[in-house]
Amino acid sequence: MTKDAIVLGAGIVGVSTAIHLQRRGRQVVLVDRQPPGQGTSFGNAGLIQREGVVPYGFPQQFGLLLRYAFNNRIDAHYHLRALPAQIAFLARYWWNSNTKRHEMISRAYAPLIEHSVSEHNDLIEASHAEELIRKNGWVELFRSNEKRDAEFAEAVRLNREFGIGYDALSGAEITTMEPHLRGNFSGALRWRDPWSVLDPHGLTSAYRRYFESIGGRVTTGDAVSLGMAGSAWRMVTAEGSIEAEDVVVALGPWADIVTKRFGYAFPLGVKRGYHMHYATEGDAILNNWTLDAERGYLLAPMSRGIRLTTGAEFALRDAPKTPVQLDRAEAVARTTFPLGERLDPEPWMGARPCTPDMMPIIGKAPRHNGLWFAFGHAHHGLTLGPVTGRVLAELITGEKPFIDISAYAPGRFAP
Repeated sequence: MTKDAIVLGAGIVGVSTAIHLQRRGRQVVLVDRQPPGQGTSFGNAGLIQREGVVPYGFPQQFGLLLRYAFNNRIDAHYHLRALPAQIAFLARYWWNSNTKRHEMISRAYAPLIEHSVSEHNDLIEASHAEELIRKNGWVELFRSNEKRDAEFAEAVRLNREFGIGYDALSGAEITTMEPHLRGNFSGALRWRDPWSVLDPHGLTSAYRRYFESIGGRVTTGDAVSLGMAGSAWRMVTAEGSIEAEDVVVALGPWADIVTKRFGYAFPLGVKRGYHMHYATEGDAILNNWTLDAERGYLLAPMSRGIRLTTGAEFALRDAPKTPVQLDRAEAVARTTFPLGERLDPEPWMGARPCTPDMMPIIGKAPRHNGLWFAFGHAHHGLTLGPVTGRVLAELITGEKPFIDISAYAPGRFAP
């Protein structure tokens, strides 16, 4: 089989890239070891985070770092035996999270986030997935006045510098908005601009069906079979050998399966995360995607039930599940909202692919023609899938990318 392009990885980034290449007249085959959307894209919080212009930094305050060291929190957990392998990544992550550098990174990151909703909207309409989308933002709850005031001030700054919309809510307004929430909250922020997704896997599947409807091909295969055949790229799939002029690596935390084989040593780390779905007790209703900011978990009213998602687990990518954060979060969440029984047979776990400068890797491989990278989106894979797909497809087909993507170039790590 001969195609113009192979896209490796059928998560939200890979599917979106495949769509944009196919739209531009390329014949594309999308390849993964498993069906589309079954990897990290399956288990996110379901938010298209237009407000997320500031990537998640590494804590800088000594007191907070000391509290994390006890390893008993909900928002972060680590495997002690994994730290030696991750220490270099974590040190660079900490260094880039310094206030001055973090501000510079946020400004470079902002153009991707700015177009996240509009680029999703394009694919949502094309794939007729409107029933999966809510357009009423999400809510961040605060328990202390100190945290509330600091986050209100940050919201003012984001509005002034990046045009992010928000509403500052009082405790009474929280009760009106979410009558079944329990607890003493000092205030909340409603971020107006983000959209939420009732079924993230369903959205990726809808995009995949649209890709096939415009002539794209989906098959299974293992990225380890990728190699060069003259000036082309070749790999083995369930439908036989495929050759193409271009290949896109959109494998998320598994990108090193390809990159290391071709001599690229990207400093890619992972933050693992867990989720579980719950029924509700009685007639309880949760109206909004809701983050308990000072405890570090999120509740989302999705199609399959109330999804509880955890923070970050620093562990080796393929280590066995250790869902201690989920158990801790559930204990707190049950005091906040009347969760019923667990609906999943076991906790879901995924791995977020992270770079130490908190920005994705998007662009051409420095030393290989026809090899392109699109991974490292950390907490914002769902958010940035379509905008990444568009700018990379524009680059591959010789168009001028509609935003400047030089800050995300692979060459910053692999010259």
